[in-house]
Amino acid sequence: MVDAARARKLADRIQQIVAEMLERRIKDPRLGFVTVTDTRITADLREATVFYTVFGSEAERADSAAALESAKGIIRSEVGRQTGVRFTPTLTFKHDPLPDSARQLDDLILAARARDAEVARQAENASYAGESDPYRKPEDDEPDGPVAP
Repeated sequence: MVDAARARKLADRIQQIVAEMLERRIKDPRLGFVTVTDTRITADLREATVFYTVFGSEAERADSAAALESAKGIIRSEVGRQTGVRFTPTLTFKHDPLPDSARQLDDLILAARARDAEVARQAENASYAGESDPYRKPEDDEPDGPVAP
């Protein structure tokens, strides 16, 4: 086992290498607009998971996943060459669902704001069902006439 700081540095370096390889060296026509979002590596530095997003449709996502899978060997050999570690970690590519989740949350927030604006618009002309101040005042507690001894 290695310390977490070394594992994080190696994961960051792998992320940089993979992103550079996808941008410059991998010329697969199936590869769409891919962004490497994160890389995680196991504590024993044997397996690395590369998270990515693809801008486009489901078909473009599937094509990009196939292109990444076919280029995995070339990318792994380049990672081993540039990092110089004793054992080059195996690479696993996973689609990152985080941007989709963030987009869905943004849509929900916009819908909630629209409902709040509708409620505020309806409340502009509304009046109280009873008195405007429903709380009892201290002068309301006093009896109307003289108090008998």
